[in-house]
Amino acid sequence: MIFKMIGDGRPYPDHGLSHREWAQIPPRQIRLDMLITTKAVLDLNSLLAKDSTFYGDLFPHVVQWRDDLYLEDGLHRALRAALHQRSVLHARILELEK
Repeated sequence: MIFKMIGDGRPYPDHGLSHREWAQIPPRQIRLDMLITTKAVLDLNSLLAKDSTFYGDLFPHVVQWRDDLYLEDGLHRALRAALHQRSVLHARILELEK
Protein backbone atom coordinates (compact mmCIF):
# COMPACT_ATOMS: atom_id res chain seq x y z
CA MET A 1 0.00 0.00 0.00
CA ILE A 2 1.39 3.39 -1.00
CA PHE A 3 -1.05 5.71 0.78
CA LYS A 4 -3.14 5.41 3.93
CA MET A 5 -6.28 5.97 1.87
CA ILE A 6 -7.37 7.20 -1.56
CA GLY A 7 -9.75 10.11 -1.09
CA ASP A 8 -11.72 12.16 -3.55
CA GLY A 9 -12.08 15.75 -2.40
CA ARG A 10 -11.01 17.90 0.51
CA PRO A 11 -12.94 17.10 3.71
CA TYR A 12 -11.25 19.90 5.67
CA PRO A 13 -12.31 23.57 5.65
CA ASP A 14 -10.85 25.94 3.06
CA HIS A 15 -7.60 27.38 4.40
CA GLY A 16 -7.22 30.11 1.76
CA LEU A 17 -3.41 29.95 1.63
CA SER A 18 -1.72 31.47 -1.40
CA HIS A 19 1.33 29.94 -3.08
CA ARG A 20 3.46 32.56 -1.38
CA GLU A 21 2.07 31.61 2.05
CA TRP A 22 2.67 27.90 1.38
CA ALA A 23 6.28 28.76 0.54
CA GLN A 24 6.74 30.13 4.09
CA ILE A 25 6.10 26.67 5.60
CA PRO A 26 9.37 24.74 5.92
CA PRO A 27 9.30 21.25 4.37
CA ARG A 28 9.40 18.19 6.61
CA GLN A 29 9.76 14.50 5.92
CA ILE A 30 6.58 12.48 5.90
CA ARG A 31 5.85 8.83 5.23
CA LEU A 32 3.75 8.13 2.15
CA ASP A 33 1.65 5.57 4.02
CA MET A 34 0.42 8.31 6.37
CA LEU A 35 -1.13 10.35 3.55
CA ILE A 36 -4.71 10.43 2.34
CA THR A 37 -5.02 11.70 -1.22
CA THR A 38 -7.57 14.35 -2.17
CA LYS A 39 -7.62 13.17 -5.78
CA ALA A 40 -8.70 9.71 -6.87
CA VAL A 41 -7.53 10.20 -10.46
CA LEU A 42 -4.22 11.40 -11.88
CA ASP A 43 -3.53 12.31 -15.48
CA LEU A 44 -0.61 10.17 -16.69
CA ASN A 45 0.69 13.14 -18.68
CA SER A 46 1.24 14.95 -15.36
CA LEU A 47 3.02 11.97 -13.85
CA LEU A 48 5.26 11.16 -16.80
CA ALA A 49 6.04 14.65 -18.10
CA LYS A 50 9.72 15.52 -17.88
CA ASP A 51 8.94 19.03 -16.62
CA SER A 52 6.10 18.06 -14.24
CA THR A 53 8.24 18.96 -11.24
CA PHE A 54 9.70 22.09 -12.84
CA TYR A 55 6.73 24.42 -12.40
CA GLY A 56 5.14 25.31 -9.08
CA ASP A 57 6.38 24.42 -5.61
CA LEU A 58 9.16 21.88 -5.26
CA PHE A 59 7.38 20.31 -2.30
CA PRO A 60 3.92 18.74 -2.08
CA HIS A 61 1.30 20.46 0.09
CA VAL A 62 -0.21 18.46 2.95
CA VAL A 63 -3.01 19.56 5.27
CA GLN A 64 -3.15 18.07 8.75
CA TRP A 65 -6.74 18.03 10.01
CA ARG A 66 -8.39 15.91 12.70
CA ASP A 67 -5.28 13.72 13.13
CA ASP A 68 -5.14 12.88 9.41
CA LEU A 69 -2.74 14.09 6.72
CA TYR A 70 -4.28 15.04 3.37
CA LEU A 71 -2.14 15.35 0.25
CA GLU A 72 -3.67 18.48 -1.26
CA ASP A 73 -1.15 19.17 -4.02
CA GLY A 74 1.73 17.08 -5.35
CA LEU A 75 0.18 13.69 -6.03
CA HIS A 76 2.45 13.24 -9.05
CA ARG A 77 5.52 13.88 -6.86
CA ALA A 78 4.34 11.39 -4.24
CA LEU A 79 3.73 8.74 -6.90
CA ARG A 80 7.14 9.37 -8.42
CA ALA A 81 8.69 8.84 -4.98
CA ALA A 82 6.76 5.57 -4.63
CA LEU A 83 7.84 4.43 -8.11
CA HIS A 84 11.45 5.02 -7.02
CA GLN A 85 10.72 2.81 -3.99
CA ARG A 86 11.00 5.66 -1.49
CA SER A 87 8.68 5.50 1.50
CA VAL A 88 9.11 9.15 2.55
CA LEU A 89 9.08 12.52 0.86
CA HIS A 90 9.57 16.13 1.87
CA ALA A 91 6.36 18.16 2.01
CA ARG A 92 5.02 21.40 3.42
CA ILE A 93 2.51 20.57 6.15
CA LEU A 94 -0.21 23.01 7.18
CA GLU A 95 -1.77 22.22 10.54
CA LEU A 96 -5.42 23.27 10.67
CA GLU A 97 -7.32 23.65 13.94
CA LYS A 98 -9.77 20.89 14.69
